[in-house]
Amino acid sequence: MQKIQTGSAILVFTTVWLSRADVGDFGPCTSFFYNECPPKGLEGAKICQRYMNKYHFASLYDRHRRIPLYSAYLFIPASGKRPKTHWKFEPQLAYTKADGNMMPFPSGPIDQNVVESQTVETDYTNSSYTRGHLNPSLHHSDPTEKCSTFTLTNIVPQKEESNDGPWAALEMDVNKRLTSYCEKEAYIVTGAIPYRKDRWIKKDRVAVPEYLWSAYCCPSYRKNISTTFTQEFPTFAAIGRNDPNSTEEIVPIDKSKPKRIRGYDVRLMPLKTLEMFLQDRFGRAISVFYNWCSP
Repeated sequence: MQKIQTGSAILVFTTVWLSRADVGDFGPCTSFFYNECPPKGLEGAKICQRYMNKYHFASLYDRHRRIPLYSAYLFIPASGKRPKTHWKFEPQLAYTKADGNMMPFPSGPIDQNVVESQTVETDYTNSSYTRGHLNPSLHHSDPTEKCSTFTLTNIVPQKEESNDGPWAALEMDVNKRLTSYCEKEAYIVTGAIPYRKDRWIKKDRVAVPEYLWSAYCCPSYRKNISTTFTQEFPTFAAIGRNDPNSTEEIVPIDKSKPKRIRGYDVRLMPLKTLEMFLQDRFGRAISVFYNWCSP
């Protein structure tokens, strides 16, 4: 047995870590996927993200790269501001019999099993990367839901020019589009595409994605939708650059963009085009939504 000091609480867990095992019970989180079917073709540890004794979204975590390959959630029309909250970690990645709730990082030393099993806050210190949300707090209205997104198992290293530039604009555009036209549930899956040869921050600590991707599924939408958006329902997707020096086969660079965000372009595309690019990078067929979000 071993103890983890987390703020005022001391948690006692067995010190067993299975590198390829899922994290706790994933069953309660199937509701975050269209038709309760997670994406097929991607491999990692499934995390049912629990905060304050409630399940909020699902993630697929790559233990080797120490990043989520995707996070999946139900879209809620945004309201309220970005919360001021502590960054959190997933105890179950370090200890299989840990409590299922994500926990805030302690103010003092961090248990070594936690450090070895996942990203910690110091990994981002002087790294030149920001903490990029896959499931953004912007796409939620409940304060607890918003706070739950601030776990490093929902975060990838993202360049600031992307994070507060074209990618932020995409998140806001999706928010407006789904709020205006989606009549019932909207399912979103957002993920990371690693380099063909992994690149890291803090030497083999946290892998940096070359691209970010996102797709939504809105099975029930307004029939009088604007002709501008008819091709973007029930589903649509996008890939965003995280490296201005990457080649342009996947996402071309708009040379007319302001210098600060040039090279961090986001390309909108049909879901099947996204899946084609994912298959090329991961080397296997990828299916994001069951039956391409068709009833």
